[in-house]
Amino acid sequence: MSTRENTLSIFALGGINEIGKNMYVVQYSEEIVIIDCGGKFPDESLLGIDLIIPDITYLEENQEKIRGMIVTHGHEDHIGGIPYFLRKLNVPIYATRFTLGLIELKLEEHRLKGDTKLVQIDSESILELGKMKVSFFKTSHSIPDCLGIVFHTPEGNVVHTGDFKFDLTPANNASSDIHKMAKIGSDGVLALISESTNAERKGLSPSEQMVGNHMDEAFMKAHGKIIVSTFASNVNRIQQVVNAAMLTNRKLALLGRSMVNVVGVAIERGYLTVPEGMLIEARDVDPLPPERVAILCTGSQGEPMAALARLASGSYRDVAIYPDDTVILAASPIPGNEKDVSRIIDNLFKLGARVIYGSGSSTGMHVSGHGYQEDLKLMLTLMKPTYFIPIHGEYRMLHHHQLLAESVGVEKGNTFIIKNGDVVDIENSVARQTRSVPSGDTYVDGMGVGDIGEIVLRDRKQLSEDGMLVIVITISKSDRKIISGPDTITRGFVFVKNSDDLLKEVNRLTKKTVTDLQGENIRQWNVIKQNIKKSVGQYLFTQTKRKPMILPIIIEI
Repeated sequence: MSTRENTLSIFALGGINEIGKNMYVVQYSEEIVIIDCGGKFPDESLLGIDLIIPDITYLEENQEKIRGMIVTHGHEDHIGGIPYFLRKLNVPIYATRFTLGLIELKLEEHRLKGDTKLVQIDSESILELGKMKVSFFKTSHSIPDCLGIVFHTPEGNVVHTGDFKFDLTPANNASSDIHKMAKIGSDGVLALISESTNAERKGLSPSEQMVGNHMDEAFMKAHGKIIVSTFASNVNRIQQVVNAAMLTNRKLALLGRSMVNVVGVAIERGYLTVPEGMLIEARDVDPLPPERVAILCTGSQGEPMAALARLASGSYRDVAIYPDDTVILAASPIPGNEKDVSRIIDNLFKLGARVIYGSGSSTGMHVSGHGYQEDLKLMLTLMKPTYFIPIHGEYRMLHHHQLLAESVGVEKGNTFIIKNGDVVDIENSVARQTRSVPSGDTYVDGMGVGDIGEIVLRDRKQLSEDGMLVIVITISKSDRKIISGPDTITRGFVFVKNSDDLLKEVNRLTKKTVTDLQGENIRQWNVIKQNIKKSVGQYLFTQTKRKPMILPIIIEI
């Protein structure tokens, strides 16, 4: 994308038509500001992949124009990609105190902390980033210290809401700055970029305060231990659990590395109040009377190695679940995780536990941090934008958000439902979407970032479905005749002891293929291997209706 002087450009490199790996870009002329850099967990089709992050090819090609990255809040889908981004592009990062604490944990883990410029901001901060001035406003969400962003550009003001809801009784008393939002709207908003996660849900998002009341009630009714599983980042929810433990005179243990880390940051930075002496180690749980113990753990999404899954399978070293213990899942399953969560709930019932689970409305143990339709309409009404770009959602959510925008006065035709990489250019107050920049997914697999592509994933899929067959054959260098073999090794394809005739025929076919090619004076190894694959592959499919990966190995001596 060539630079267009005096043009304001807005686009996403992640976060459109998906929930996760959020990354948005606001560019005015020669200056780029990045918003968030998240990660997304893979589904079962991406075998072996640990994390998905945005493709930053465009930013690498224009790195001299980047003025910084602003992080709206500390959820994984907004900060999970930062360490991988910083390995390629070291830019200043601007975030609130709590968000910086979570980012610092990640940078320490990746040994990048000392190399990165981290700048603390708050809702009153003003940044001068080239020709763009940037200011902020407070929003409510399911994690502390969330910000919306206002870009003051020569073309007009652009507002990015971050993730938000309007909670009039938040658990941490940090309300959305509605008066400031109204002032921003009255000053004029050229374009609003707003999240769409709950655009299909009618009404207003319930208050976090509701969870606290239900949590207190559940703690008072419980007889044995209480185990609460929730997102480690939901500090407001964790405070509700702490309050309920205080009310019922229980000690509190933390299980799961992320829970321990986030609670540590939250206490250290003043976002979580825990009475002295309340926190205990996991090894101290069983010696105490069960009615004196509560546990906060990770694993509400059914992650197989998280604390809750290990508790449910009876494999957690220091803690066991007994009949009459109460387990509360204080989070709704993210779409795709339902089977894993159901399996854990079944295992908990088998252990005799009392389990409180289900959607937030049925149990009162969870409310969404994302605004429902009335929240989204309120944001649109406060901002009164000329142009509207719905983000952070799948296509149907973006579509519903467009309809909401039109219902509160955004002109038809002034909403842009874009894909990752689509660029909305605004020049002389006129917006158009006619071009795009490179975008897509980058896969993280172990230490490798971006080195796994579609071909490798296709091979992994084939191996997982039909297994593999290795055919080893040794050929004389002098006369090109077969000295030994073929020898066949199979993994995940057939059980060798029961498939003797099948494998003998594979060896016969291999030998015949090599001999026939030598008779035609064909000696190129790649041609011989391709012919072995073809003849053996056709035979195996005829006999088994399977397509294993066939790997011929020719040794020349």
